[in-house]
Amino acid sequence: MNITKENIDHLNAVVTIQVAPADYEKQVEDAVKKAQRNIAIPGFRAGKVPAGMVKKMYGKSILAEEINKILNKNLHEYITENNIEILGNPLPKADENKTWENGSNFTFQYDLGLAPAFTVDVFKSTPFPYETVQVDDKIVEKYMADIRRNFGKPVTPDVASEKDVVFVDINELDETGSIKAGGVYKSTSIGIERLKSEAAQKKLIGAKKEDKIVIKANELYEDAIDRSVSLGIDKEMAASFTAPLQLSVKNIARMEDAELNEELFTKMYPDGSIKTEEELRNKVKAELALMFEQDSDRKFMSEAEKILIDSINPALPEDFLKRWLMAVNEKPVTMEQLNAEFDSWARSMKWKLIENKIIKANNITVTTDEATEEARRVVRNHFARYGQNPSEEEIEKNVKSILRKEKEVDQLYENLYRGKVLNLFKTTGQLAKKEVSYNEFFGVKE
Repeated sequence: MNITKENIDHLNAVVTIQVAPADYEKQVEDAVKKAQRNIAIPGFRAGKVPAGMVKKMYGKSILAEEINKILNKNLHEYITENNIEILGNPLPKADENKTWENGSNFTFQYDLGLAPAFTVDVFKSTPFPYETVQVDDKIVEKYMADIRRNFGKPVTPDVASEKDVVFVDINELDETGSIKAGGVYKSTSIGIERLKSEAAQKKLIGAKKEDKIVIKANELYEDAIDRSVSLGIDKEMAASFTAPLQLSVKNIARMEDAELNEELFTKMYPDGSIKTEEELRNKVKAELALMFEQDSDRKFMSEAEKILIDSINPALPEDFLKRWLMAVNEKPVTMEQLNAEFDSWARSMKWKLIENKIIKANNITVTTDEATEEARRVVRNHFARYGQNPSEEEIEKNVKSILRKEKEVDQLYENLYRGKVLNLFKTTGQLAKKEVSYNEFFGVKE
């Protein structure tokens, strides 16, 4: 077998493989013998079909299959042994005139998309913006209020306020103001502050049990979809439904904020580490800083990726990659669809090339033990989201399940590599740190 490579340019190459009978005859003969044992033909006992008949009936397909196996194996070994960095997978050149005859010499050609050559030293000399959120008293107070609300207790006040939920029977009224026979009826609850209509909110604030409040359907629920879902009517009817509704108040529910006392502190921190309101505020501030640091890291890496992609801008074999994407896409895709999404996909590919270059240049590795520990962290976090505290045996059972799934293992390694690249940037790169307000960081309008 003879394999040669011709570079078309610095991003494209063609590999030519010449296959002689000596390269495939044994594999083909072995495949024919296997077929003899497995195929069933009327008139012959199982396993006793003559080799000549097998070759006559299946010889060309067997030859093509075995040569394809040889090609795949040798092409992969050639690329690996010669350290050829490719993008995507080799694409075979079509040869419609090829005839599959045993004993023939064959020539096959494959297009390769080559990875571009570039360096990423720029990340050590380029300042990257790193924004942190200023954890001021206003933010702490907001979260303290959330804590009191989340740990509050339900009460049933006599008069509804803006944050209450009212339980009502809704009846459609006719033109005389009486309940319409066969009209819309719904027993439901309404969160006053969730209503989009200020007029509706004003009518419900101050309501008492047994009160009857009349309001038009389109005033109570401004959107047709809201009317459809909340009143239990179809979308077509909801689009033009503006009839007056009578809301009979049956009950009022309110979540009364918890007191900042020892009972609350113990509920939040059973270990007894928090004993005073001041200690709780300091704890909240520290936890917020830690939470916002994760947001800062995500924003920082997003900006760093953008800067590096734009400054390095590694070239890609675009025509090759488009043909490859068309070939491997599970669902049929048109060139118009591919062109519309290609720029976004290409940026992702460029970042992956840059990231891999950084990983290789800085000898970043992820061990099996690290991946296993990351799986444990993922499992513990999953259970924690549902307030569960599993045993170590149950955790290990779930970890083993994750490690048996290739896609999930790949995700573990990807997360760990991403984290190590982030740490490299933060420890060796130039960070232009800037503390900003919560609203500025998250783009919230005042």
